[in-house]
Amino acid sequence: MAAPVSYTLDPTHTFPSFEADHMGISTWRGKFNQSKGKAMLDKAAGTGSVEVSIDLASVDFGNELLNRWARTDALFDVTRHQYAIYRGELAGFQKGVPTRLDGELTLGGTTRPVNLKLLSFKCVPHPMFKREVCGADALGSFERDQFGLTAGKEYGFDMTVVLRIQVEGLADQ
Repeated sequence: MAAPVSYTLDPTHTFPSFEADHMGISTWRGKFNQSKGKAMLDKAAGTGSVEVSIDLASVDFGNELLNRWARTDALFDVTRHQYAIYRGELAGFQKGVPTRLDGELTLGGTTRPVNLKLLSFKCVPHPMFKREVCGADALGSFERDQFGLTAGKEYGFDMTVVLRIQVEGLADQ
């Protein structure tokens, strides 16, 4: 019988990203360049979990002026809340593969449910490290004003944020 396996997320292959409305006329896209996390998978039991810690100070819109603004109390307020944390339970297993993460996001000191659909999930032997590596691409959305992030709301910005988290984790030794 297989035992649960723990994985350390590879920060060079884990990229939380997002899309947000800009006045209904365009979509701003960004990513976070620094994150870390852990995962656990019990294939036999059809269970598992993921935790991703996202360094909000590493926000990257591809525009340094916008990045600096996003770090202020006008949006992320990284001096008070440097990290966003996503914690989820792997769920909806089909043929041994999870199809979703049932979880919660902590952002700006507020924790709310945020479930993510797994667009892909695969585990294979890593050719160099000779240990299993698993990867996934998760997608979902949330209303940012529910986390106290209301920048632009008074101008009619849609508060929906699309969240995508691409991860790869290497089995711990």
